[in-house]
Amino acid sequence: MDKIRNFCIIAHIDHGKSTLADRMLELTGTVDVRQMENQVLDDMDLEKERGITIKSHAIQMDYKGYTLNLIDTPGHVDFSYEVSRSIAACEGAVLVVDATQGVQAQTISNLYMAIEHDLEIIPVLNKCDMDNAMPERVEDEIVDLLGCKREEILRCSAKTGEGVPEILDAIIERIPAPKGDPNAPLQCLVFDSVFNSFRGIIAYFKVVNGTMRTGDQVRFVNTGKEYDADEIGILKLDMSPRKEISAGNVGYIISGIKTSTEVKVGDTITHVARPCDKAIAGFEEAKPMVFAGVYPIESEDYEDLRASLEKLQLNDASLTFQPESSMALGFGFRCGFLGLLHMEIIQERLDREFDMDVITTVPNVSYNVYTKDGGMVEVHNPAGMPDLTEIDRIEEPYIRASVITTADYIGPIMTLCLGKRGELVKQEYISGNRMELLFDMPLGEIVIDFYDKLKSISKGYASFDWHMNGFRPSNLVKLDILLNGEQVDALSTLTHRDNAVDFGRRMCEKLKELLPRQQFDIAIQAAIGAKIIARETVKQVRKDVLAKCYGGDVSRKRKLLEKQKRGKKRMKQIGNVEVPQKAFLAVLKLD
Repeated sequence: MDKIRNFCIIAHIDHGKSTLADRMLELTGTVDVRQMENQVLDDMDLEKERGITIKSHAIQMDYKGYTLNLIDTPGHVDFSYEVSRSIAACEGAVLVVDATQGVQAQTISNLYMAIEHDLEIIPVLNKCDMDNAMPERVEDEIVDLLGCKREEILRCSAKTGEGVPEILDAIIERIPAPKGDPNAPLQCLVFDSVFNSFRGIIAYFKVVNGTMRTGDQVRFVNTGKEYDADEIGILKLDMSPRKEISAGNVGYIISGIKTSTEVKVGDTITHVARPCDKAIAGFEEAKPMVFAGVYPIESEDYEDLRASLEKLQLNDASLTFQPESSMALGFGFRCGFLGLLHMEIIQERLDREFDMDVITTVPNVSYNVYTKDGGMVEVHNPAGMPDLTEIDRIEEPYIRASVITTADYIGPIMTLCLGKRGELVKQEYISGNRMELLFDMPLGEIVIDFYDKLKSISKGYASFDWHMNGFRPSNLVKLDILLNGEQVDALSTLTHRDNAVDFGRRMCEKLKELLPRQQFDIAIQAAIGAKIIARETVKQVRKDVLAKCYGGDVSRKRKLLEKQKRGKKRMKQIGNVEVPQKAFLAVLKLD
């Protein structure tokens, strides 16, 4: 065990984690020159296209007689859950900071997560070979942040490979070996799982205590299910079978599990014959922040969509879903996501990996609704809102948002945050002209377009991170959209009373552009309860019934027009309006 080191790489998005991992794999000879490519650990096409890491990946390297288990992590705020799982399986972390950009919001939040788990931190300054690098200034920021000595900070360039051997040496010297007893009862932490259509569910685990051998009978503690360990092994670029894996190591287990609900990330694996006393503690369930309805375009695809979501949930434990139905869209699922990028990625993966065409409704957050009889209902969906007469008060989730930016963009960022009902908590200089702003904001306000706006007004220089900060009472109303007097439940939203009229008006204008014209007038109305607050009309398509009438008395023309009018009226009573998929998506991008 003295020769094992478990570590992860944490950083803000785009600071060079995956590139540094590539260089380490090359240096240790883990990956053959023929197999080498950029972002070698990012095995989804989507990750390579967008240049981001979505999943954490584990791989084992051998260097100078030591076994190094690396877990690469995502950097985007939506995937911080993946980071927390990786950190739970490590004893040390390499903190990568971009020498051209300095410390960013996600750097700080991932760092705090690592410190909470008592990990040994190795600060690394990346991209030192670039012309616009400011190593001295960024080193000052790291010293302020970590309280470490200047000489402890390593400089490297992940692109050229310069300084990477020193990082590997530092991992061996500074990160402690895993603690654990190979002879104690078996205790393994499951930190990830993937679905393989031939072999069932493959669980990745770290052995905390004990030793697992091929053919052992094992039990998953939380679910209580028992299996045979058909194959166990370690994670190289591909899976590499082994006869046994002992304490301190990271590996995988294949035991022919077919049902996705039987493997929970954060579960403990132990032996059936000699079980451990208790499960491994300190593992948190992911809490979804953004909810949206996902419906199949063809109603007969409902069961296929359920199977696809279950397989995705294995690979992405932070996705939650439950069945729901809508008058406009039929049967579907209410899904919980960690954020908007997460939602976009899930949609994209459903399309690519499972060939599912889906409609996604307007995202919203969950509210606590207190009724007059003292009960409390958690509402994820505007349709689940109790009647107005029964509601005592509604509380909405608030977040503590941290925005790090240069002083030049303070004005527009403040305007944006205050416009989203934010309250400034404090602002302070970090170093030079870089500032950190702390706001308390309603989560519902940042769900739709906040992040995009922040990026555009700061030209990409502002970094943003947040965590939950409890619930507060709020004056919320349910805004309904009516087409020809019929409510379209999929377009209903919960919004603050101050924003309702403006939002309703913009929604009606947008729908007027998108709805195809019919043979009759379509009235588009936005309503709060019984009160109509905005209206637009899509004009009818008319046939010229007077074309054949040349000359003659006016009463002939009026007779034809009256006949057409009666026909239109009858059509309006029986005609229904189809809402195109574009309309649901356009509501997300109202601006």
